[in-house]
Amino acid sequence: MRLFAAILPPPDVLDELCAFIAPYQAEWPDLRWTDRELLHVTLTFYGEVDDRTLERLLPRLERAVARHGPLNLSLAGAGAFPGNGAHARVLWTGLYGDRRDLARLSAATTAAGRRVGAPGTPPDAPARVYRPHLTLARTRRPVDVRPIIEPMSAFAGSPWTATEVHLMQSRFAARDRRQPLYESLKSWPLT
Repeated sequence: MRLFAAILPPPDVLDELCAFIAPYQAEWPDLRWTDRELLHVTLTFYGEVDDRTLERLLPRLERAVARHGPLNLSLAGAGAFPGNGAHARVLWTGLYGDRRDLARLSAATTAAGRRVGAPGTPPDAPARVYRPHLTLARTRRPVDVRPIIEPMSAFAGSPWTATEVHLMQSRFAARDRRQPLYESLKSWPLT
């Protein structure tokens, strides 16, 4: 099963974000905008994990999350991957607030995956800088999204407190759906 660790923003935060991006969705229909129920902040991507690895991952994730407290966060701004948006494949909004603690939490959930051999966290992979974001839209071919980044950069969401981490399963979309399905398999409180 394809797994990742994530933080899920609360419904009122998603309401605010979705209301802000609605006009842009209409203006940029060629972007594959992320469905509301799929919006999340990825901490660690584990890749395809078998049942045995999952059994070993669960207690490690529980211990990793237990060492971290609630996080005060807010969604704000806009950007793109890769680069400045001239040849973007991903349009995102950023996270602000307890970013250092969020990066530590991401490092802890990544270390848990590495210890059990999750394919998305290979031990010999070069260290990557954690860039907290929430993906708003994707595109198969590079698109110049610079004209949308500037006005969307004005977004400043209300602050919220992240109180739990979810282990999410991603299933590829059926033919009649254009986006994957996500299911929270387990969650742990940030205490």
